[in-house]
Amino acid sequence: MSDSARRAAPSGALRPPGPLEDPILSFDLGAETERLRSEDAWQGGRNSRTLVKHSDFRVVLTVLKRDACIHEHKAAGSISVQTVAGHIRMHIQNKVIDLPAGHMLALERTLSHDVEAVEDSAFLLTISWPQ
Repeated sequence: MSDSARRAAPSGALRPPGPLEDPILSFDLGAETERLRSEDAWQGGRNSRTLVKHSDFRVVLTVLKRDACIHEHKAAGSISVQTVAGHIRMHIQNKVIDLPAGHMLALERTLSHDVEAVEDSAFLLTISWPQ
């Protein structure tokens, strides 16, 4: 899939291209969260935007509506999940981990997990791959 296709909102509008790979990137997470919630995809319960994209490192901001879920999946790299707003819950193996705003979780690569929003939430997903 092309970068422009990935940036396309469900309405067909394109997000302005961002400098995903610049050596120095800075974000206002509150403004980015509000932008995601203003797009049509939010009406479906979930929206996200890749903020940083390097060959060995990604940062993705995701917003979920209350009761929305991201079904079980796993990442090829190590990840961290940091709740920026709201409250999410993750299921990993036989554990349930609550992540209210301000909490973070780190997982080794290939651990299956799912995510559910206890309330309207925003979280940062960071993925790192070994060189």
